[in-house]
Amino acid sequence: MTAALIDGRARAASLRAAVADQVAGFTARAGRAPGLAVVLVGEDPASSVYVRAKGKATAEAGMRGLEHRLPADTPEADLLALVDRLNADPSVDGILVQLPLPPHIDASRVTTRIDPDKDVDGFHPVNAGRLATGLPGFVPCTPLGCLMLLRGVRGHLSGLEAVVVGRSSIVGKPMAQLLIAESCTVTVAHSRTRDLADHLRRADIVVAAVGRPNMIRGEWLKPGATVIDVGINRTGTGLVGDVDFASAAQVAGAITPVPGGVGPMTIACLLRNTLMSAARREGVAIDLSLS
Repeated sequence: MTAALIDGRARAASLRAAVADQVAGFTARAGRAPGLAVVLVGEDPASSVYVRAKGKATAEAGMRGLEHRLPADTPEADLLALVDRLNADPSVDGILVQLPLPPHIDASRVTTRIDPDKDVDGFHPVNAGRLATGLPGFVPCTPLGCLMLLRGVRGHLSGLEAVVVGRSSIVGKPMAQLLIAESCTVTVAHSRTRDLADHLRRADIVVAAVGRPNMIRGEWLKPGATVIDVGINRTGTGLVGDVDFASAAQVAGAITPVPGGVGPMTIACLLRNTLMSAARREGVAIDLSLS
């Protein structure tokens, strides 16, 4: 068998179009466009590419983008002061400080300084707690995008066995929480898990976010499993995921490619979170389905 490809670009385009449609209605009712502030410290090449892509997507959705580029030697106190100003600015609905930050800046201190109700990245401990306890809040964009892709393939996820490979606070942990909320039976594995293949062979859903190129082999998978590959690893032959695509595609029922799978969903979900923030803050009703 050959797995069906999960087209993240098409799903992201659909979500971005839905967001743009709702932004137009929001702007008409609120008298202003949703505002997203993006802060970049230094000139990390990958971060610069991401920031440009986010700015372009923000404009295309009809939102107001505020880009703050700071030199790499910016003192931590100056960055925190900027975050404070953005927190207090009523025209800013979402604040995103692009990671990684220079080594002299404590990323956790910056993340926790952002107003949780403007934390559209979903990284603040308050939003992590809201997710864990089932309260409304912001969910990190990548796992939220993964959930949308899974729902698109599997429909209802209740009762399915899921294995999340990776335990980061950005992807692995929130992904597990989202799947638990969907009534999946969830195992969180990682690079030190013993007999990883045994866990994976029971899984109807596999989300790979461990950061090791081609780590997960096709022969480890349950036939017909849905595989979401979050990994983006640069190798001598180009970009590859955490899943060995060639072997996995012979076993899985559906699989995301790398690139073109999860990546496009991350920015689309950032736009969605920003619009949701604006709507909550202005008391404007919007409708953006997760399916």
